Amino acid sequence: MPELPEVEVSRQGLLPHLPGQTIVGAVVRTPRLRHEIPLGLHSRLSGLSVDGIARRGKYLLLDCASSRGGGWLLIHLGMSGSLRLVSPDTPAQKHDHFDLLFSRTVLRLRDPRRFGALLWHEGTDIEAHPALAALGIEPLSDAFSGDWLHAATRGRRMPVKPLLMDNRLVVGIGNIYAAESLFHAGISPLRASNRISRRRYGVLADSIRATLKAAIAAGGSSVRDYVHSDGGAGCFQLSCAVYDRAGAPCPICARPVRVIRQAGRSTFYCRVCQR
Repeated sequence: MPELPEVEVSRQGLLPHLPGQTIVGAVVRTPRLRHEIPLGLHSRLSGLSVDGIARRGKYLLLDCASSRGGGWLLIHLGMSGSLRLVSPDTPAQKHDHFDLLFSRTVLRLRDPRRFGALLWHEGTDIEAHPALAALGIEPLSDAFSGDWLHAATRGRRMPVKPLLMDNRLVVGIGNIYAAESLFHAGISPLRASNRISRRRYGVLADSIRATLKAAIAAGGSSVRDYVHSDGGAGCFQLSCAVYDRAGAPCPICARPVRVIRQAGRSTFYCRVCQR
């Protein structure tokens, strides 16, 4: 599932190509993904200028708000989505559900499982959109810290790993990055969130930030469907210490990496190095 690093890599890959360009149209090939696709996107988007590309959590935000009648196009990649820049004469394939048309290129959304989303927000106040209003803190922001995590988890008895994956608390960490961050911080994914000290949360906040930055530098993780806007794949998953390494030796103590189920997801960890 594309998480914060994959969406950020997509944003960075599109930045040299789309800002300053004028949209000439849109092609919608399916009526809905996770939600119904807004009607009349072709007429709404035609003639708008892309002023910039932002990210909020796992949403990619195309800023067209400065144009008359403009707003923001919100794109969520869901579980299997990816964005590609292709030439206008490239034939659409089975799972290519949406094209944003420019004079010399096409931004194409591919989503085999159709769990992604295309949303339109008219006006300038994008943070007011219901899809963004309930999102938690950005883990790469200055506001995110060990002190913030410690304060936010008082009274929360649930295990720390599922809590880190709750987008109402912290956005975009996801399964791979939660497992790797907890390993490098030496914290067990089973530990209750309110039983972690302020000092250890400081270590964890630094670990989360470092893990996400390393993933972005590696182009994200391409476990299944995710690819870059140029068709390349991410490689962070190749350097994981514990994720998807059940039975392999821990890189610190050489004991076998364990796997359990938490909140319906596989959790990989070392029971010796993580307490």
